[in-house]
Amino acid sequence: MSWLEKLMAIEELDEAPLDAELVAQLERAGAGVVSRPVRFATPTFKDYASTELRGCSKNSFPAFSITGGACGLNCEHCRAKILEPMLPATTPQMLERTVRELIARQGLQGFLLSGGSNRRNEISYARFYPVIERLKRDHPDLRIAIHTALTDRAGARAMEAAGIDTAMMDVIGAEATIREVYHLERTVADFEATLEALCATSMEVTPHIVIGLHFGAVLGEPAALDIVGRHPVKALVLVVVMPFYATPGTFAVPDTGAVGRLFVEARARLPHRSVLLGCARPPGMHKRVTDTYAVLAGLDGIAFPADGVAAVATAIGRPFEQQHACCSIKLGGAAVTGARAHCGAGAEPAGVSA
Repeated sequence: MSWLEKLMAIEELDEAPLDAELVAQLERAGAGVVSRPVRFATPTFKDYASTELRGCSKNSFPAFSITGGACGLNCEHCRAKILEPMLPATTPQMLERTVRELIARQGLQGFLLSGGSNRRNEISYARFYPVIERLKRDHPDLRIAIHTALTDRAGARAMEAAGIDTAMMDVIGAEATIREVYHLERTVADFEATLEALCATSMEVTPHIVIGLHFGAVLGEPAALDIVGRHPVKALVLVVVMPFYATPGTFAVPDTGAVGRLFVEARARLPHRSVLLGCARPPGMHKRVTDTYAVLAGLDGIAFPADGVAAVATAIGRPFEQQHACCSIKLGGAAVTGARAHCGAGAEPAGVSA
């Protein structure tokens, strides 16, 4: 039975607009895919449940915003709405108090530190670093990820010195997108310089590429893949632009076939590094098809997988596990594999595989 026939037998993919030619291409290249485990990441910074997997009621890996819901850029694709589900931590005292309470009450294992950017796409984290240092001193196993925005070598070294484990940033490959979507007077070279500065530290670096960032069209993504390929990143996170965050009528929904082909290209360019599908992507059938292509293309992990995606992995013989953490970071503990995960399920320490 072909992969396409197996997919059509999955209830959640009934009438899914799958690209038969792309699925056949993926099947021909599938010998090296089926042996790669795929991790389904279900971090606790938003509610999650599917027909196959369940979320976790514990705050084992929340996301904090040091600016609350405020952002100086108000980018066209996001308009600061991505900050809304994050926990506000607008002062160092608030961050420390909340983290320590969550460790004591809910067994918090790590967290994501984020926030809105200023007009130069920079986030002022410096006053929070003493808190990070104290938390890491008292809880050495706590895993901390950070959205860096743009920074320089000194900024990257300060993150490293504070004890940050994983650094994440967007890589944009088209200057038209930087100007028109991000409202920035910065260059593609500025983004590569930030990635280079981060990779010069001991932090695990997991850049993000937003597919369809230029108003739903693919423009700078191949150049962004070139940039990522030039640096020793731990993993690459791919996300898909979500038009419902944007001003109505300004963004098209990216074609799922184009998204799937970018998965193939990313997997081919980074064969020995983790390539992950992050939280952001359009919902509904689009998400089911996108996530299906991610499994077929050999991506190493999927955040908040759609209904039917575990069945896709089973259909083509890919083992899977679930973890209640950010896709870019792994926690300690024992993973639940090929089955429903329970709260507190983890994976081997260190490393980023989904």
